[in-house]
Amino acid sequence: MGITKTQIFDQRQNELAQFFKILGHPARIAILQHISKQNSCICNDLVEEIGLAQATISQHLKELKSIGLLKGEIDGKSMCYCIDLDRWNELQESLNSFFNTTKHNCC
Repeated sequence: MGITKTQIFDQRQNELAQFFKILGHPARIAILQHISKQNSCICNDLVEEIGLAQATISQHLKELKSIGLLKGEIDGKSMCYCIDLDRWNELQESLNSFFNTTKHNCC
C-alpha cells in the first residue's frame, strides 16, 4: 500500500480518518466504554476489566490519548485516566456533522 496523501484532504477529513483509525480496535472501544461508566479516573483496573496485558493496555491508552479522548494524571507510580469531555463533545459534533451532511441518494 502506498503513502497516504493526507495533504490533499482537508483538516476535517484527516481528523475524522484518524479518529476512525484509532477507534478501529475493539479493545479501545472497550476501554472507552469502561472509563466512561466510572465516576472517577481509572488507574490499574483496566488490565483485569479488559483482560489484556498491561503493556497492551498502555499502548491502547496511548493511542486514545493521541487523539485527545483521554487525559491522565500521575498518581504515585500509577497513571489515572478519564474522558476529556471537551474533546469527546468536539468529536461527537464532527461525527454528527459528517453524518448529517451526507446525502442518502443511493440506488
